[in-house]
Amino acid sequence: MLIDDLLTDDAVLAELGRRLERHRLERNMTQAEAAEQAGIGRATLQRVERGESVQAMTLVKLLRALGLLANLEAALPEPLESPIATLERQQRSARRRAGGTRRHIPAEQEKDAWSWGDEPERER
Repeated sequence: MLIDDLLTDDAVLAELGRRLERHRLERNMTQAEAAEQAGIGRATLQRVERGESVQAMTLVKLLRALGLLANLEAALPEPLESPIATLERQQRSARRRAGGTRRHIPAEQEKDAWSWGDEPERER
């Protein structure tokens, strides 16, 4: 049975509970052993397997104890960044110009440093 958008929330929880129970049994673990490894109470594990609502942390602990936590990557993959967003981010972080070293030129030297050639001669 595949979980899809057509199932009610309660049906999804019931299916998750059944799947977790099957994984626990495949590992030949009792409810007490799985609950102990997950750091949750046995009654809490029973609620999960019955498809009742539990805290998200409880589910994370149980997935870790059953060795299924890495499977969340397939269920909730990292969103892909669009090529345009990647390009914009790279352009924002790209260096625009070299900093170079700046020399301080005294004002009187700066005036005599160069000219366009069409300035009137100045007296020195």
